[in-house]
Amino acid sequence: MIELKNISKTYGMKQALKNINVTIKPGEIFGLIGHNGAGKSTAIKSLVSIIEPSEGEIWVDGEQLSENRLNIKKRIGYVSDSPDMFLRLTAAEYWNLIAVAYDVSEEEKTKQLKKFMELFDMTEHQSEVISSFSHGMRQKTFIIGALLPNPDIWILDEPMTGLDPQASFDLKELMKQHAAEGNIVLFSTHALEIAQQLCNHIAILKKGEILYDGTTQDLIAQNENESLETIYLKLAGRQSKVEENESSALFERGE
Repeated sequence: MIELKNISKTYGMKQALKNINVTIKPGEIFGLIGHNGAGKSTAIKSLVSIIEPSEGEIWVDGEQLSENRLNIKKRIGYVSDSPDMFLRLTAAEYWNLIAVAYDVSEEEKTKQLKKFMELFDMTEHQSEVISSFSHGMRQKTFIIGALLPNPDIWILDEPMTGLDPQASFDLKELMKQHAAEGNIVLFSTHALEIAQQLCNHIAILKKGEILYDGTTQDLIAQNENESLETIYLKLAGRQSKVEENESSALFERGE
């Protein structure tokens, strides 16, 4: 179980996260949903120890992240929101680096790579330099690296970006299977159809604050006869001019 308790993050004068409280249980596919700049990546980078929250605590299965970083990081497979890293390495060199960092045996590495390279059509490209890859091929390279050590927690920041339809489908199937085995999958997205298709549990973020935390089904049930897109835009999108005028009138009347 992952718990974010009163997490806030400030960059200078800007508050990227404001008192976030979230619990993610084993067996869940948890979706962080929001516009660009909503705070999704900041929350994820806090979870994977890239940044330190300004306030609050993160706990994983009863262990505080700040006190047990190495042990917890070895349980996490992470895909960044940008695949433009390690560009001078070949795909195989990058995967070898991950295997060493996570203490993956040669036998296990060979088995895992064979499975994932075949699944994502990367077998013929393993000796090529990452800088020569398209965005989608870079994304597949880092997805394979994240899954290679077989971690029980997957944290994926906009993982479908740039993937072809087959790779996107295959990754979604892997996510479902991983959660069905009692593990945690956390991913960020602004694609509502993906969230509705995959997630047991979602949190909608806007300007660093949680507007909704619960199931997609409950959210739709609370807003009968409305699509998820309409519900989301009502919560996190811009107000229409009519809504802005109504809100201003209510404010002026003190309602």
